[in-house]
Amino acid sequence: MTDTKPVSPLAKARAFARHLSGDRSGLAMVEFAFAAPLVLGMGMLGTDTALLVITHLQVSQIAMQVADNASRVGEQDVLTARKVFERDIAETLIGAEKLGDNINIFGQGRVIISSLQRNAQGGQWIAWQRCRGAKRHDSTYGREGAGATGTSFPGMGEPGRYITASQGTAVMFVEVAYDFTSPLPVEIFEGQTITYTAAFNVRDNRDLTRLYAGGPVASCTTYSAARPT
Repeated sequence: MTDTKPVSPLAKARAFARHLSGDRSGLAMVEFAFAAPLVLGMGMLGTDTALLVITHLQVSQIAMQVADNASRVGEQDVLTARKVFERDIAETLIGAEKLGDNINIFGQGRVIISSLQRNAQGGQWIAWQRCRGAKRHDSTYGREGAGATGTSFPGMGEPGRYITASQGTAVMFVEVAYDFTSPLPVEIFEGQTITYTAAFNVRDNRDLTRLYAGGPVASCTTYSAARPT
């Protein structure tokens, strides 16, 4: 029988340390543990940025489409100036709802349509204004009735580049404001307000005396995503 000397705990610890120092089996896992949060964070940031850019594009398209549609609405009688009814504007806003359904345009935003015209003194004024959306946002350029008399109201749009209406016609000026909400747990762009404007001159000979009754009124004093009744 061969006698074997017992191995001391210190010798066992040294042997284990030598074995562990040469072990590379967990290297990839350690590297992944360090890199994963960075890669995941960059990926979510890139996705959130892409969503923000796409939302900007959609809000811009909604503003342009609403202004274009509002410039075309009215009764079809070609022998007289076309009358525009409340239902025509309400239907235009329904079109905006369909276009912005995937971003909840009226739940998180607001669309404002203004009829910019000339007053009796030749100045600019907002003859009527209609709105829809749950977001509390008033027109940046003036409310209905602004500039009704005199020539002090410059028009709508950026200072120095004001949009104005010519005599006997009107400009449909649309403002859209929308609060961006990210579906990802990234709050860099959360709550950012996206705003766009668009303007189109009315396409046909339009009755500019008023917006005729007939249909739901999209009042600017109501803040709701629901369709006006």
